[in-house]
Amino acid sequence: MPEGPSVRKFQLLTSPFVGQVVVKVGGSSQKLNVNDLNALRLQDSQVHGKNLYLAFVAAEETETEETALQRQAACGAHCPAQGHQGQVGASQPHSQDEEMQERQHSRPEEAPEAAEGRGNWLRIHFGMFGSVRANEFSRANRANKRGDWKDPVPRLVLHFESGGFLVFYNCRMLWCSSPRADPASDILSVEFHRGRALHALRAPDPVCYTLLDQRYFSGLGNIIKNEILYLASIHPLTPGSLLALSDLERLLDCAVQFSSEWLHNKLSGQGLHPQVYQKEQCPLGHPLMKGIFGPSSGFKRLTWWCPQCQPAVL
Repeated sequence: MPEGPSVRKFQLLTSPFVGQVVVKVGGSSQKLNVNDLNALRLQDSQVHGKNLYLAFVAAEETETEETALQRQAACGAHCPAQGHQGQVGASQPHSQDEEMQERQHSRPEEAPEAAEGRGNWLRIHFGMFGSVRANEFSRANRANKRGDWKDPVPRLVLHFESGGFLVFYNCRMLWCSSPRADPASDILSVEFHRGRALHALRAPDPVCYTLLDQRYFSGLGNIIKNEILYLASIHPLTPGSLLALSDLERLLDCAVQFSSEWLHNKLSGQGLHPQVYQKEQCPLGHPLMKGIFGPSSGFKRLTWWCPQCQPAVL
């Protein structure tokens, strides 16, 4: 699935449409009634880890904060709570305990928020080939298994009053009351908490498990995991408790730097050139090993490593 840098780019594609009204909708989504989005105004766009959040309000309800304050002042003591009712979609951060309960490898990721009922935020979680296009549709670049050249079918299409449109592919969408996010865990956030991440890495679990734990490394996916373990010369199955603090610091540096460079390359139109992910040899010419690793209660993910550059810790 798209990792943090890709979803950041998706968010940047949606930003120019913030403030515009949806005038036409389409898409093949079965779980979301796409017609509910018609005539709504896109109020905000945020990215948290691997999730994109879009806030919508009724077009006639949109007003500036200044207008809301003026209306509240004019109302006076007769309606003291009305000013709060107009602040639709304001983010209410979840408690740290709630965040700790959300496991990265639980497949039904919608479950914790589904019980909240419909809110004003549309949460979008992308599948393996999920993407967002602005003012263009994705076209088939090869035939499918049956030999057909069929263009991908979008899950959601939003046409805006300006004439532009957004297209969402291979994603799951549901309404929620507010973005579930912890900037301190987002590897691309300026608020990323290195101390908390270091503490997590020092656990006795293999580091390749911990790196994919979205409670501490939101947005970090399998590609980043493989690449930074190679860059840091760490065997993926090494228990974090056996690594020196300097090794863990270097691994964190690699995570932040690689993710930031990947985002920069995406924004400048450059592709990703992995050194070990889905490769047969490392850059030094050594044959790579491949295995499927993961916690007993979670997903198992393909992992590539070089036995010479990333020796096992005995």
